[in-house]
Amino acid sequence: MAYVITEACIGVKDKSCVAVCPVDCIHEKIAEGEDGKTYDMLLINPDECIDCGLCEPECPVTAIFADSDVPKQYEHYIKLAAIAF
Repeated sequence: MAYVITEACIGVKDKSCVAVCPVDCIHEKIAEGEDGKTYDMLLINPDECIDCGLCEPECPVTAIFADSDVPKQYEHYIKLAAIAF
């Protein structure tokens, strides 16, 4: 399991989550999704995330979820992070 940043982060990029990440797996990226849209946001590298969960409560816009808890309408962000890295 990894954590996933979803839509609420777009345009916000508060970076409180970055400050608490012990493995520096959260990166600002511009990624292209399967839908052809470009996303300029913070993304969590699923290969580097150690599932500590420290980032989730730090997010001021509730954009971070464990990948198993991502709301259905935001599930494409799981794949977006995987494609971006």
